[in-house]
Amino acid sequence: MTDTMGAVPPALASLQASMAALPAELSAAGQDGDFSSVLATITSLFGAAPTPAAATTGLTGSTATGSDVATAAQQYLGTPYVWGGSTPAGFDCSGLVQYVYGQAGIALPRTSQAQATVGTPVANLASAQPGDLVFYAGSDGTASAPGHVGIYLGNGEMINAPETGETVKVSPAGDPVAIRRIVGSSLDPLGATLTAASTTSATASVASTSTTPVPASLAPMFLQAAAQYQVPVQLLTAVARTESNFNPSAVSSAGAIGLMQLMPGTAAGLGVDPHDPQQSIDGAASLLSSYLAQYGSAPLALAAYNAGPAAVAQYGGVPPYPETQQYVASIMQQLSSTTPGATSTSSQANQEAV
Repeated sequence: MTDTMGAVPPALASLQASMAALPAELSAAGQDGDFSSVLATITSLFGAAPTPAAATTGLTGSTATGSDVATAAQQYLGTPYVWGGSTPAGFDCSGLVQYVYGQAGIALPRTSQAQATVGTPVANLASAQPGDLVFYAGSDGTASAPGHVGIYLGNGEMINAPETGETVKVSPAGDPVAIRRIVGSSLDPLGATLTAASTTSATASVASTSTTPVPASLAPMFLQAAAQYQVPVQLLTAVARTESNFNPSAVSSAGAIGLMQLMPGTAAGLGVDPHDPQQSIDGAASLLSSYLAQYGSAPLALAAYNAGPAAVAQYGGVPPYPETQQYVASIMQQLSSTTPGATSTSSQANQEAV
């Protein structure tokens, strides 16, 4: 029998060749600061793919319209309200929103407070379109940090998961405190993906998201890791800014190392050298990608990055450690501030209201 275990498929061989040539491209681009061709190569290698849509939703990834989302949401009518629920077995208000939009290939934050910072604002209900998110103060929220969210259906109605003891149902939209358009807008960092259309201006965008800009030498590294691991690039840069202020030589009193402040054991488990900026970014992107997939929530992913997944499991949310609470709030605030018109993010962003 012929041994074919060592054979490399042509497509994989081409990918390996392109990746091998990438360092030389980066080096050449660094001479004049023009990374456009490099970014195009990175996108072709690691281009973001939409989340597969469930067969029963009728959604088709990133091509879904707001009307498609509104229609798909109605298949969950009658689903019981479950506090913290985010699957068809039971939803809370933001869990329903996150799940339905996830089927359309659009990643949203987990809570109503954080969801109120994505997309673009809509002036009033008369201007709202099906698929827009409508927000309400709720029983334990405020106008700036809404406690309830629904999906607008049109004709003054929304679909929502109201409260314990009820089910997903259609309700009057009433007088929302905020309305945000997701489909057809430029999503905030929590939902943004790196696409071919955005790469030409991506470096400039990354470098201007904060008063502490991303060093030009590091921007391509963040872009490459974000595309490869399907993590919003602004999330990666906000973590680096908070962890080390972009200092690859940083060492914490606890022994965390490098740009992304990886503990030696964590870095070893990821197979990266935390002293090397690209490997440090790659390791952090890999961790954040796995946490985002596990929790479906940026605040919980950040809490796991800071305090460890065991602490998140122990407390069923962001642990009540002052350092971790401040860490999560700080990064979420950085992310929300990159979206024009975004409201401030509550430090209790991990908690879901009715």
